Amino acid sequence: MKRLYNFSAGPSQLPLSVLEKAQADLVSYQDCGSSVMEMSHRSAYFEPIIQDAEATLRRIMNIPDNYAVLFLQGGASLQFSMIPMNLAKQGDTMAYIVTGQFAKKAFQEGKRWGNAVCVASGEDTNFQTIPEVTPDMIPADAKFVHFTGNNTIFGTTFNTLPDVGDKTMVCDLSSVILGKEFDVSKFGLIYAGAQKNMGIGGLTVVIVRKDLISSDLDPVVPSMLRYDLMEKNDSMYNTPPCWAIYMAGLVFHWVEDMGGIKAMEKLNKEKSDLLYDYLDQSKLFHPVADKKDRSYMNVTFTLPTEEQTKAFLALCKERDMINIKGHRSVGGCRASIYNAMPIEGVKLLVETMKEFEAKETGNV
Repeated sequence: MKRLYNFSAGPSQLPLSVLEKAQADLVSYQDCGSSVMEMSHRSAYFEPIIQDAEATLRRIMNIPDNYAVLFLQGGASLQFSMIPMNLAKQGDTMAYIVTGQFAKKAFQEGKRWGNAVCVASGEDTNFQTIPEVTPDMIPADAKFVHFTGNNTIFGTTFNTLPDVGDKTMVCDLSSVILGKEFDVSKFGLIYAGAQKNMGIGGLTVVIVRKDLISSDLDPVVPSMLRYDLMEKNDSMYNTPPCWAIYMAGLVFHWVEDMGGIKAMEKLNKEKSDLLYDYLDQSKLFHPVADKKDRSYMNVTFTLPTEEQTKAFLALCKERDMINIKGHRSVGGCRASIYNAMPIEGVKLLVETMKEFEAKETGNV
């Protein structure tokens, strides 16, 4: 069986042991005679699956009891609309920190619902930097402050949380959740699409402080977009993404078995240091993100010409490394090195970069 090193920003590489476990359970889960993809979400087999997934996530993230964990559909992008509808009334002020394309999309959706205010933006640098935020920048009547914790396209991250004073922090952690330790109690709401660091597409996890879950919503808010109904029904107001929840549960257990999020963070830093240390001394490859704001989940870099970029990507493919092409907004290359990317894959990438640079510069 041949496995490639998949550096995709999402859907991303999964741990091999998780895939093998899913393969063993695929046709008949625990010898029950049917697959998780076939069984009722109300069945005696599925309810323990979703309960175990939540319990494991609570353990590894140290989620306090006064937070609800919701397994929802619609991707992280649906939360761009769902958050304003649940945490603010129509016309209310909401603050947004715009640090990339997804943060910008969240801001645009916020403007559909209320008085969304961009309090800081990195757009003037093509999102190569994270702007500084201080409490005096936040409108006094803002219901929450929204930001994107890690920017997959541009390779930047909030290495320290923004200072929003006493305002409620709402954060998209899609591409860094489980890869770095966070104090959940500092946030009002955390959300994350699963297909980067938690599992497969089709599932979004929302971790929300219970006092923010209100039943006093505008009647125009659809039932499927109400946190109160989702919490009341244990994420099963309708048929949830059962297989995606099952897969996420396997990933949660894998993280726990690997030593937890602290151990994953240490390994992720080691992997990213390998790449950045080389990039910082290279004469051919150039890092994109500002050094103080670099992500260790998504490493972006460029080469001098498009021809060299294509040649390098072709060499990577020959060596069983795929999906390293950068997003069209940035160009160049992007290596996404989430939890499941083994350090051997990063070492192979760096070695290939060294060989390519030596050939291009005549230092073979």
